[in-house]
Amino acid sequence: MISKTTISKFRDLETPFYYYDLSVLNSTLKTLKKESGNSGFKIHYALKANANPRILKIILSQGFGADCVSWNEIAAAIKAGFDPSKIVFAGVGKSDIEIKNAIKAGIFCFNCESIPEIEVIEQLASKQKKTVQIALRINPLVDAHTHKYITTGIEESKFGIHTWELDNVLRALSTMKHIELIGIHFHIGSQITKMSVFQSLCAHINELQDWFTNRSVDIKVVNVGGGLGIDYENPDKAPMFTEYFNLLHDFIDLKHGQELHLEPGRSIIGQCGSLISKVLYIKNGCNTMFAIIDAGMTDLIRPALYQAHHKIENLTSKGSIYRYDVVGPICESSDTFAKFIELPETHRGDFIAIRSAGAYGEAMASRYNLRDLPGSVFSDEM
Repeated sequence: MISKTTISKFRDLETPFYYYDLSVLNSTLKTLKKESGNSGFKIHYALKANANPRILKIILSQGFGADCVSWNEIAAAIKAGFDPSKIVFAGVGKSDIEIKNAIKAGIFCFNCESIPEIEVIEQLASKQKKTVQIALRINPLVDAHTHKYITTGIEESKFGIHTWELDNVLRALSTMKHIELIGIHFHIGSQITKMSVFQSLCAHINELQDWFTNRSVDIKVVNVGGGLGIDYENPDKAPMFTEYFNLLHDFIDLKHGQELHLEPGRSIIGQCGSLISKVLYIKNGCNTMFAIIDAGMTDLIRPALYQAHHKIENLTSKGSIYRYDVVGPICESSDTFAKFIELPETHRGDFIAIRSAGAYGEAMASRYNLRDLPGSVFSDEM
């Protein structure tokens, strides 16, 4: 909930901008730290969700590690103060220069997705005369039951190593002197809200644990990735950390001395952020009214890219309820945030909040149409 006092201060700011409520972020982090501490789980924040420097420093203050999918993300994490020994480098297409830099930085682990990638890491580690730790990202063939663009654990996915390839992987690793296999890694998708999906993942993890044990392979780290979703319809609702961690604790059979690692992003940062925009025009169409706002798909691409839903609020009107298509100014028909939604009677100059935009909002912003990038404002600055 954005207070009336805060809304009144928006009038002095240039829109559009991201508004981050630090009380929500700190409450989320407090709960996450408590639940992960009770379970003994290790947390690596996924920078791809939001790499705003101030956000990173706040998350760092809780002692979490970082999950990165590019060298620039690793560099941003290190600059923010994250210990390289708590940084995991994931991603299906790591370039040579990214791998070289990560080895030199002394990161904790590479999450590897193919034999060719492992071979390149071995060659580059050999040149630096270093031994690097890796985890195998395994495709467990679990359908995340989410949007097809953010489902990553099915058979025809570019991500992960298939189980039938694992014997070949172990044979290849047996010839490598600069790689140490320490773990197995999974990431089946994003915005997962059905706990049954994670329960299916746990069953596959247990089967694979037995497979490695039968081959005398010591797995020290089980990394279940991220994917825990948030409630976009109810932006003031906290993530389901307790249910999620209890399920992992109850259904994954960890061996003695094993660590369980997680890489949440959206669930940490999603609910604390809102995209604040101003209404430019109300335009009458044939069958609908358009509320044209000054934020566009360049500021928040999720609705255009995934047909994603965000709750939209008019912060400055208490009038009668009408239905609007809320659209942006970009020269694309897909630049639409919502169709035929109920809002109080909306006028030019009203402030619009697109809620639950803390994750994959600012991080995915672009300068298409040569638009300026949106700014960021924090609640303690108001």
